[in-house]
Amino acid sequence: MRLNNLTDNANSKKVRKRVGRGIGSGTGKTSGKGHKGQKSRSGVAIKGFEGGQMPLHRRLPKHGFNNIFRKNYSIVNLGTIQDFIDSSKLNIKSKVNAESLLESGVVSKLKDGVKLLGNGSIKTKINIEVSAASKTAIKIIEKQGGSVAIIKKENKDKDKNKNIDVSK
Repeated sequence: MRLNNLTDNANSKKVRKRVGRGIGSGTGKTSGKGHKGQKSRSGVAIKGFEGGQMPLHRRLPKHGFNNIFRKNYSIVNLGTIQDFIDSSKLNIKSKVNAESLLESGVVSKLKDGVKLLGNGSIKTKINIEVSAASKTAIKIIEKQGGSVAIIKKENKDKDKNKNIDVSK
């Protein structure tokens, strides 16, 4: 094989469709668009239209529900807390709560509070304050002699509405 013997494959180049070049070409006159009507014009796309029949996306039932009152907690596992205690990044002698977990880097954001889960194990006695905790996490901590205090985060908007006088 030599350079002068190299050729393109017969199917490698697609021939451009030349529309509007006379009736004899097969794509003349209306350029393959048929006669008149909305779809013969350019820039038209009737997505989901089924000729007046109720479209499929409207026949199917709506699905799902988004609870606007849902609490979005930062998740912390017992194993993670033990790792931070071992590396002495978390001081268990002082109060262990959401702020101290944020300070030490156990959680990056507080969101609506901290939820404690029982994944992993803990070897030290710890007294911790969190917004929520799983039953297994509480059981494991109490087995080591520690305690879990579940605190409720106060809603600031409710406090603002208490002082409003509605008798007027």
